[in-house]
Formats: sequence, structure tokens, C-alpha cells
Amino acid sequence: MKIDRLLAITMLLLNRRRISAKELSERFEVSLRTIYRDVEAINQAGIPVVSYAGLNGGYEIMDQYRLDRQFLSLEELQSIIIGLKGIRASVGDQEISNLLDKVGALVAKSEQPAAAQLGNQLILDMNPWQSSHQDMEHMTVLRTAIKETRLVTFSYLSSQSELSERTIEPMGIVVKGFGWYLYGYCLLREDFRVFRLSRIQTIELLSQTFDRKQKTLETLNYRWSNRDPATLITLVLHAQPNIRAKIEDYFQPEQVTLQTDGTLLVKATQPDEPWLYTTLLGYGPSLRILEPLHIAAAVKEMAEKIVALYSNH
Repeated sequence: MKIDRLLAITMLLLNRRRISAKELSERFEVSLRTIYRDVEAINQAGIPVVSYAGLNGGYEIMDQYRLDRQFLSLEELQSIIIGLKGIRASVGDQEISNLLDKVGALVAKSEQPAAAQLGNQLILDMNPWQSSHQDMEHMTVLRTAIKETRLVTFSYLSSQSELSERTIEPMGIVVKGFGWYLYGYCLLREDFRVFRLSRIQTIELLSQTFDRKQKTLETLNYRWSNRDPATLITLVLHAQPNIRAKIEDYFQPEQVTLQTDGTLLVKATQPDEPWLYTTLLGYGPSLRILEPLHIAAAVKEMAEKIVALYSNH
């Protein structure tokens, strides 16, 4: 346990600018005295840990120190390579290719056959199924804009097929579900917004720069993942056995109850938005909406309009 803790402390110090003894003590649930001894042991092992006193004091590793290859196992190195390959396939960045060469060089020649075998066990493909060449072109422009904190302007087609012109302070790019999304501050709406890359019609990188807002990509992602409860509804569905796979693909296991007759009862919290209606309609006659009634009525109306299109056939 002590060896594991020493290695974990070393990794923390390598990834953090400075960390206090109190924080280390609380994280590893040991006494301050134990932390002092651990840090001394790390120093004796040849890893230069510097101690700073005062209110903002703590421990940190000297800037010149670098982690040696011996701290990484072959499996860990291969995991890094797999991750980098997945990112490279998505963004086609030459810098990532160069980084792959450097990480690959850490694998000894005698280990390369074993590394190749590990590489065949897992592929990380971050390309969404519906990703297009245009998405990649837009991504190249956006990554430059994010790196250089430059504004971008583009024509955007909303989910209601409304076209608008937007000027954005781009914050970051995220892949979620079936597509790539841009997170940024919209000057038109004067608020943070998320844009699907496949709906961007034209894009232009502007020379005007901006001061990046004090928001992290993680914070923005959390914000959009946690919707206002007022916009959510409790959806109750009854599904036939022939769409069980599709239901279980979309809904969480705890939201689906298998009935004695083989049908499924679904209870899930969902946002009340237009895309939900088309999603439910896509299950066809094998799905019945029990609640809420206004969702059932909206889907029924959509189905009737579809039938009307073919009334003369």
C-alpha cells in the first residue's frame, strides 16, 4: 500500500503545480506525519520534491524533472497510443502524429510485437458515424480560432431549420453522441451557446481577437448536461418486443422494465423539445406514449400529417 501511495503522490506532483501536505493527507486518508515521511522517501528515491512554507505553501517537483519511461508499463504506453490514434483520426493534426512518433519511440524493439498485439485488442474511433469532410474543415478553422482567441462568424441552421448569422467567441469542441459540437459565447444572444458542426453552413475566421471568458470546457459541458428541471418531463412509454434492442440502446437499464408478456415499460425524464417528438415517432407503431398526453397528441398529429401526404397513393 505504501508503494502505491508513493507512486500516486509522485503522479499528483507531476500533474499539479503545488499541493499541500494537508490535501495529500485528506486524499490518501493518512496522517500529516505519514505524508512527511512519504515525501522524504520520494526525495531519497531521486525525485526532487521542493517544500514551500506559508499560506500558499506545499510541495512541488522541480521544473527540470521529467518522468522516466520506467514508470510506465507497456500496457499504459499502448493505452496512450490508442488514445492518440483515435484523436488523430478525428482531427488529422500533424502535431498529434509527431506526438505519436515520440510516444512510440518509448516502446523498446523487443516489446513492439507485444504492443502490436495489445493494439489489436482495442480501437478508439472518435469519428461520429455522421461526420463529414465539411465537419473536418470547419474543425480546422475552429481549432485555429480557439488557439489564437479569434472570433469566427458563420451561417447556422437551427433544429427548427431557421438560418441565422452568428459571431462567436469559440471556447472548445466536443464530440457527443453522433456529432461534433462547438461551445462558445454568442455575441448575438450575449450568452454561451452550443452549435452542431454539421449545421454550420459557411464559416469565416476573423482577425479580431477576444479575451477568453472565465469558463472551462468542463464547466460548460456540465451546464448543458444538467438542464433546468422546468424544461424536463416524465415520459412513460409502452414498447413492443420487436424494438427492445432500440429501446435499450437509447434508455438506461433502470428506466426500462420488462413485462411478463415481453413488452417493455419505460419511465424516463426527458427534455420537452421538438426533436423528442420525431425520435418517438421513429419507433413507429411498436411504441405507444402513455404520458404525458400532450406529447402523445403531438406525435399523433405528426403521424396524421404523414398519412395525409400519401392519401392519393
